Amino acid sequence: MSHWTEMEKDELDRQYSPSRWSHRMSADDVIKAHVKALKEGTEQARGLAQTLLNVPYGEGDGEKLDVYIPSTNSLDVPLVIYIHGGYWQFLSKEESGFMAVPLVDKGVVVVAVGYDIAPKGNMDLMVSQVRRSVVSVVQQYSHISGLYLCGHSAGAHLAAMVLSTDWSEYSITPPIKGAFLVSGIYDLLPILATYVNEPLKMTEEVAVRNSPSKLVPQLKLSSSSCHIVMAVAENDSPEFRKQSEDYFKTVEATGLKVTLEDVANTDHFSIIEQLVDGEYHLTKLLLKMMGKS
Repeated sequence: MSHWTEMEKDELDRQYSPSRWSHRMSADDVIKAHVKALKEGTEQARGLAQTLLNVPYGEGDGEKLDVYIPSTNSLDVPLVIYIHGGYWQFLSKEESGFMAVPLVDKGVVVVAVGYDIAPKGNMDLMVSQVRRSVVSVVQQYSHISGLYLCGHSAGAHLAAMVLSTDWSEYSITPPIKGAFLVSGIYDLLPILATYVNEPLKMTEEVAVRNSPSKLVPQLKLSSSSCHIVMAVAENDSPEFRKQSEDYFKTVEATGLKVTLEDVANTDHFSIIEQLVDGEYHLTKLLLKMMGKS
């Protein structure tokens, strides 16, 4: 019996309400500020980079992505795919270009992926969509020097699901060199009993098959050459921090190259918002990984 099954529903809801753990402002204000920061960063990126917006990667209306292209003649062009958070039910690719601000400057392509959030999309569909988006990007940008993934919160869960894909079911195996999983959720079972599951309507079966923590053998097979960085915020809730710590230990035990970054003076939102800044610890780490520091 895991420790959260004994936790009262109210406490579980609190643990999985990241906005209630920020030391900067009230829960409502931190979410408003988060959306504003991401929107402003994305607008800035759209002003700096050449953009290809709403590029389809599948047949569905929601299956589109945005590409932020640096003005570079270099052939050494890494590409980062960003998968947004929002608890699988908020946000979109429209606020997801912010990390291109420091990256296009360094000759990095950034792709922001859209997917069908709940209630329109369910967990199986979202996982399938992000997997297909990565395949599509690889097919369209064959000349890139390295493919990297970055996801925040629910997006880190989806990125981890991409890393745990059995690619034999797809036309290609994407050569993912590195992944940044920021304040993610890797075990969906505790989510079942919380408010988060109301629009998702996950059963236990759906939660198990879409939990990266249960798919580590496949991760080892599919992503053995990928350097995985898990990042957690100092002011993430204890339960969120435990999600990253447990997943890190499980992945590390398989011998994969994985590091856990505990980012001081951040909460669940500022840890990702600051990727708009070239001097931010995680931005520098990402650039270093791509050989662009």
